[in-house]
Amino acid sequence: MADSNTEQSTRCVDQDSKRLEAIILAAGKGTRMQSDLPKVCHLVGGRPMVCAVVDVCLEAGCDRVVVVVGYKQELVREALAGYGDKVVYAVQEEQLGTGHAVMSAVDSYKNIDTAHTDIFVLCGDGPLIRTGTLNTLLDLHRSSGAAGTLATSRIDDPSGYGRIVRDDAGAFARIIEQKNATEDELKINEVNPSYYCVNAQAMFDALNKVKRNELTGEYYITDIFEYMLDADRRVEVIDAVPPEDILSINTLEHLAQIDAIYRARQISNSDQKSQGTPS
Repeated sequence: MADSNTEQSTRCVDQDSKRLEAIILAAGKGTRMQSDLPKVCHLVGGRPMVCAVVDVCLEAGCDRVVVVVGYKQELVREALAGYGDKVVYAVQEEQLGTGHAVMSAVDSYKNIDTAHTDIFVLCGDGPLIRTGTLNTLLDLHRSSGAAGTLATSRIDDPSGYGRIVRDDAGAFARIIEQKNATEDELKINEVNPSYYCVNAQAMFDALNKVKRNELTGEYYITDIFEYMLDADRRVEVIDAVPPEDILSINTLEHLAQIDAIYRARQISNSDQKSQGTPS
């Protein structure tokens, strides 16, 4: 029998040899933005906001980024043209929820060994995402051998967010949406900012079982984690997202707020680099 050090070394080599990709959800219009532009094409830091999300995925080591497009997709493709073959596209013809958006990308994985591929699933309207957060998420996902891993955030006012319910041992149990939460669950301040790392095969297997939500008629990516647990697959959760980073853009006021934060970070990072200080 191999000793524990040999087993650990073999597992690490296997994990490091896995392919890493990202699926970015960027098909929506953003009806409250008072604009005909796709939401992800609005400028943050002088560039379409989706560029910031793609940048972070590539910095985290993704071999390829699959961007799910829909509304005025030609504008999103134009915004990302400079990435060349690092970015490919999947089309979501109807807006039927986040789970449906990810399933729209299934054909992009026909020639990929999904059993040995990990995927970040992220939203294109969250430009404050950090490379370090994705690295932390991926490290836990691979070191634990999980089928799915969620990075969460703890915020003072969790109103509007899905809550992370943990079991008595502190492990992930489920995500509960605010409208379905009990009084005790509403007090939970650990929320789901939609940062996921999943094994591709486990994700697509689970998505095939996801049913339409009875109230909205949509398919939700968040449902896959309970299906993974039901299949005795491991799901991990880590509080790794700084509260500021979960800000997303739904209105022009949000856009201005996040643009200011993003630009301040750019200045800070530039100053640190000029001084030779790690960012």
